[in-house]
Amino acid sequence: MSIDPFAAIADPNRRHLLEELRRAPRTVNELAEGLPISRPAVSQHLKALLDSNLVTVTSEGTRRIYSVNIKGFQKLNIWLDQFWA
Repeated sequence: MSIDPFAAIADPNRRHLLEELRRAPRTVNELAEGLPISRPAVSQHLKALLDSNLVTVTSEGTRRIYSVNIKGFQKLNIWLDQFWA
């Protein structure tokens, strides 16, 4: 299932997660530390960001590391750039 990236970034918690991931790749637990929402809620938000192709996840042993997917943002940039051309 693919989620519209604009719908995905409409949520302030997801924007916060993206800001954190922009600084460095992180695990769910690391991301949940700075938010007033539960770890399962963080996981749900990350799933929406994954489904919209804005983040990627890699496994290192039992850890899942999330990071920003630059290619996913290219579609957003192309759409936004047409307003400045």
